[in-house]
Amino acid sequence: MKCPHCGYIESKVIDSRPTDDNTAIRRRRECLSCAQRFTTYEKVETIPLIVVKKNGTRESFDRNKLMNGIIKSCEKRPVSIEQIEHMVNDIESEIQKIAKKEVSSTIIGEEIMKRLKDVDEVAYVRFASVYRQFKDVNSFMDELKTMLSDRGNK
Repeated sequence: MKCPHCGYIESKVIDSRPTDDNTAIRRRRECLSCAQRFTTYEKVETIPLIVVKKNGTRESFDRNKLMNGIIKSCEKRPVSIEQIEHMVNDIESEIQKIAKKEVSSTIIGEEIMKRLKDVDEVAYVRFASVYRQFKDVNSFMDELKTMLSDRGNK
């Protein structure tokens, strides 16, 4: 494993343990050249997933793009990075179960909204406003009314 500090190729593993959700192995490593420590994660390689966008174009699934979209929605909200990582892990697992090789961006968007609604309603509304592309204030208000009526039914 290449050291992120000095670029040396060899390191030794100091500690290994499964992540909280048991989907990866967390390894603490020490560079054999500069003695700096760093963390790596080992995951099972999955079949590459293609996302079919609304306009019909296709692109590779990008976990970082998913993470960044959720982070942007949760900006300045009381949502921890651990909660966001948990959401991303759940969404990624769910779409791997649903899809064989291709998944619609609509399914991903709905999965994000489902989880954001449970974590932070403001983040949910922020994401929904971009995802659903509200044309005017009335369509935005309709979404808020739906959300409030869903909350009243719980």
